[in-house]
Amino acid sequence: MYDVIVIGGGPAGTSAAITCVRRGASVLLLERGRFPRHRVCGEFVSAESLDLLGDLLAPQHAQLFSAAIRIPQSRIFLDGRTLHTTVAPAAAGISRFDLDAALWDSAQDRGVDCRQEASAQSLSGGGPFLVKTSVGVFESRALINASGRWSNLTSAFSEVADSKPKWIGLKGHFVETSAGASVDLYFFDGGYCGVQPVDHAGGVEGSGRVNACAMVRADVATTLPEVFVRHPQLQERSRTWKPLSDPVKTSPLVFREPQPERDGILMVGDAAAFVDPFVGDGISLALRSGRMAGDSLLPFFAGTISLPDAARNYQATYEEHLGAIFRTSSTIRRMLRLPQSVRAPILRLLEKSPAITRYMVSKTR
Repeated sequence: MYDVIVIGGGPAGTSAAITCVRRGASVLLLERGRFPRHRVCGEFVSAESLDLLGDLLAPQHAQLFSAAIRIPQSRIFLDGRTLHTTVAPAAAGISRFDLDAALWDSAQDRGVDCRQEASAQSLSGGGPFLVKTSVGVFESRALINASGRWSNLTSAFSEVADSKPKWIGLKGHFVETSAGASVDLYFFDGGYCGVQPVDHAGGVEGSGRVNACAMVRADVATTLPEVFVRHPQLQERSRTWKPLSDPVKTSPLVFREPQPERDGILMVGDAAAFVDPFVGDGISLALRSGRMAGDSLLPFFAGTISLPDAARNYQATYEEHLGAIFRTSSTIRRMLRLPQSVRAPILRLLEKSPAITRYMVSKTR
């Protein structure tokens, strides 16, 4: 009998597991895959979660945090216009290949019972919970779902089937000569692509590794080269890129209202809700929601509140600190879907008033 089982070993799951184990809870962390591996992700870590990330990482991984490239600005390319805004405090670019492995190792270092290639197949109970997996059956007093946005434990089949049109995610790493310290968003009809530096490419002087991550309708493009040609400036920029890794793909991308709790299970990261990737706060939301879930369970482990009370506390905390981010991102998404003729005066205003753009960005943090 564990105090808590966490399903999913990404940033949300490891954040929750480390938070709980540090306060004396017994924690089982299950991950269906194996680290390290590439994930479809913009690999943008906003300043709001950098202190939290530094606190979660074990000392042997401190350099991953301290040596990460800082990103102090952003550019948005839309309808032939370029919007500039500062990112203050500066964000960081960290590869998920490195980040996930470091967080997993840090969880093990803190005392979490970590098991890879252990996929959760079914859940039962309402506290205690019974989790049937590919490597056995486990029991816990509480359960945290960090399995992602469309695992068999998160999204009903109808949610996936009713997602029209189908949106997919694509990511690849490339060498770019003199990559700038900026996160750049290229919008086009049917999707967008974000490009940002991650780290230096093999220590080559004057060269850097950039992450190109796209969200696109499947009827518009299904590969990164097809994405690049959708935007003239992105097409020109990508001409000299050299691939550093095989591209990765994920689908479908389903948007829905946040659901931090379901049947007494605390939902964190993308399992709770999938934020529009262009806001660049997915990793931050994962880390923060994992910490919130862990903190909400601590009084339950101590015997001072019930599990339903802990779940209600988590839901309230989630809504207070993260709910506005999802509402703001949905508003921006609706604006981007307006006809170009309607968007034009809005973009002219934003182009002439950088303070408004900075304000909008601040509301996605």
